[in-house]
Amino acid sequence: MKTPTTIKLRDGDQCKVIAGTHAGKSGTVTDINTSKTGHITITVVQKNGGRFKTLGKNVVVES
Repeated sequence: MKTPTTIKLRDGDQCKVIAGTHAGKSGTVTDINTSKTGHITITVVQKNGGRFKTLGKNVVVES
């Protein structure tokens, strides 16, 4: 069984949300945090200026 390739998220990366409440939205990664439990949370800023927070596991980095 293949292991999925992981790419580290960085500030300024373009990403698309593939799961969760904000699925289908995309934008720029601006704030990356690691919680006490080890989950990565990010803030995504959309082109229209809207912001939302989501888990890092729910996004993919766009080329």
